[in-house]
Amino acid sequence: MNCHLPTDISFSFAGFSKRGGLTDHHSDGFGIGFFEGRGLRLFLDDKPCADSPVAQLVRHYDIKSRNVIAHIRKATQGRTTLENTHPFQRELWGGYWLFAHNGNLSAEFQPQTTYYQAVGCTDSERAFCYLLDQLRSRFSRKPGNDELFDALAELCAQVREYGMFNMILSDGNVMFAHASTLLHYIVRQPPFGHAHLVDEDLEIDFSTVTTPDDRVAVITTLPLTDNEIWQQLACNELVMFENGQIVRRHCPEPPVYLTREQGLELARRAGVSY
Repeated sequence: MNCHLPTDISFSFAGFSKRGGLTDHHSDGFGIGFFEGRGLRLFLDDKPCADSPVAQLVRHYDIKSRNVIAHIRKATQGRTTLENTHPFQRELWGGYWLFAHNGNLSAEFQPQTTYYQAVGCTDSERAFCYLLDQLRSRFSRKPGNDELFDALAELCAQVREYGMFNMILSDGNVMFAHASTLLHYIVRQPPFGHAHLVDEDLEIDFSTVTTPDDRVAVITTLPLTDNEIWQQLACNELVMFENGQIVRRHCPEPPVYLTREQGLELARRAGVSY
């Protein structure tokens, strides 16, 4: 979630958390990170999200943030342990970075890194370390967002050569999303309406809990609600969100969009369950 103003994620998380072992098969742990100023709250559990006490804490914790990354894990590489649980965090240029990956990279993806090493044994954490290592090598200090975007577009093209690379990355100011197969987003802004969750019989009238200045972008593999219009990223598309809206995008021409069935079939072949 990327927002114009600090926002509560409780509604989306109520449905999202059910996919961690109840309405879907992602039962190998979960994590969620909230940026607050220069700080970061990170909650991780190697137990299924649907019945995790940590998830219950998050659901009832009144946290407001402009950038949030949550992940429910279906293990393809690495045991179900805390060190292999997304999202992963690292420091770069004096600030926190947060990363989550949905996909599967081949065993040939063994990048050599100078500054960042994986703690666990997942392809996802190796990819995160590689991205940050390359950025640190290219820029001695934090560049502008446009330079960051251009560098990440090149790096994502390299990583996706090794397999499925759906990922979310944020420095607490902007959020990058890259799709190999399925990734959807919605931007909620005035005039706000009603939203009903897919995974739980829960509805909210956003007009009663928002202000005219609110704008919220939610990015997820599959839509969380069944009465709103969600947009889809094209295959191999990279976008940058800032203040709750897309400000940059890079998409190969012509754009290719998978159906839900096509995306799920590719995921099953790769050993990934949505």
